[in-house]
Amino acid sequence: MRIAVFGANGPTGRLLTGQALAAGHHVTAVTRHPDSFPLRHDRLDVVRADVTDPAAVDGAVAERDAVLSTLGVPPAKQPIHTYSRGAANIVAAMRRHRVRRLAVVSSSGVDPRPYSDGGFLFNRMLLPYVTRVLGKTLYDDMRRMEALVRESDLDWTIVRPSGLYHLPAATDYTVVEGHADARFTARADLAASMLAMLADDRHVRSTVSVVTTADNPTLPQWIRREALAKR
Repeated sequence: MRIAVFGANGPTGRLLTGQALAAGHHVTAVTRHPDSFPLRHDRLDVVRADVTDPAAVDGAVAERDAVLSTLGVPPAKQPIHTYSRGAANIVAAMRRHRVRRLAVVSSSGVDPRPYSDGGFLFNRMLLPYVTRVLGKTLYDDMRRMEALVRESDLDWTIVRPSGLYHLPAATDYTVVEGHADARFTARADLAASMLAMLADDRHVRSTVSVVTTADNPTLPQWIRREALAKR
């Protein structure tokens, strides 16, 4: 397939691009910073484009068979619009060019619920702080993105990972319709699940969670490796 990957220069986007190339697909990696994109391949085109620029998005989507979005921005106090404006431009471009298949990364944080193994610290303190304070504007915009995607007539899937972390390769992950009672998702599994959806119609027009159960970090490890490392 000819696949456009938005957010290709992020941690998940790079993994997804590499996995798609390894599977034999032709990939258009869309990024604002093509000079820093580390992958090279004869079936790879690296395109400079800002997802909030309708003309640039249109060019990246043209003549593609599917679009995968792994867009990600850091939390901020001020309003965030990258997800929703990006989704609006992607959906419009896909309609113009008659591209049907779309999968976008959202987050379990848009619909926060207590986890059975979360404990008091995670469920009553960390989760509310992250979703209602630290990431409020980010999750608000993710909700707007999800609404735009759901209202489209495309063959869409919204993918909601939980706490993202690094593993060197994909595992025997699980995809669950709706909410999953699991706190962690390896980026390699998130990428692999999105790629697998291109050949599987079971999750078309659905919101799914991706669950990793192998080699999960402890909460202190996750905070140290992921949350604090981004500062």
